[in-house]
Amino acid sequence: MKDWNPDLYRQFEAERTRPAQELLNRIPLDNVTCATDLGCGPGNSTELLCKAWPDAKITGLDSSPAMLEQAQRRLPGCAFVHEDIRRWQSSQPQDVIYANASLQWLSDHETLLPHLIEQLAPAGVLAVQMPDNLTEPSHRLMREVAEKPCWSALISPQAAERKQLLSTEHYYDVLCEAGCRVDIWRTTYYHVMPSPLAIVDWLRATGLRPYLSALNEQQQMAYLAEYQAEITRAYPPRSDGNILLAFPRLFMVAQKA
Repeated sequence: MKDWNPDLYRQFEAERTRPAQELLNRIPLDNVTCATDLGCGPGNSTELLCKAWPDAKITGLDSSPAMLEQAQRRLPGCAFVHEDIRRWQSSQPQDVIYANASLQWLSDHETLLPHLIEQLAPAGVLAVQMPDNLTEPSHRLMREVAEKPCWSALISPQAAERKQLLSTEHYYDVLCEAGCRVDIWRTTYYHVMPSPLAIVDWLRATGLRPYLSALNEQQQMAYLAEYQAEITRAYPPRSDGNILLAFPRLFMVAQKA
């Protein structure tokens, strides 16, 4: 798959940063000396950590060179690492491991989350936020368009890298069994969007990437036109002409004993 497009991702940076800030606000620590931002993207979430704990050693980690390049330009005094979250091993116990909208791309959370908790210092915190929107029209329609005969031969049924999240109760049990006190909640944001095209642009930077990666430029334009037509039907304008994009997200803050 092609690398991420940081400029496209940042078109909706305010909306993407809001849950990152709300996750940060629930971390029950004041004295933080080292923290790692897993899946730091272009550095918008890493910047929040740097502002919250200006004296701490903050490291941003991502598998995308393009994202890391932008993050480093944004925060030249911060350390950034090119690494896959699944292979990452901290060189020292972390006070905070922060993962905003990154772990949903990875599988086997029953193993991954305890592995991350093992890398925390005593009383350290694993803070996770993940989109939980695969059943929303925005994502259901990606799959339905891809299943049409004209696209099914080009787009693999396994194209979508994301899998459905575990249940809230399952995550709670996994984190408790790993020796943590758990704060867990779910929030649905309603983002005010000016048009169906804005929804498509939002998702071209994230959820649509696995579908578009198998297509050439002309095919991508045709697929997106069909998808936008479905989005237009699924998200009617409100009284002021704008569109509400429902976006559920799952939050977990687990503090190690």
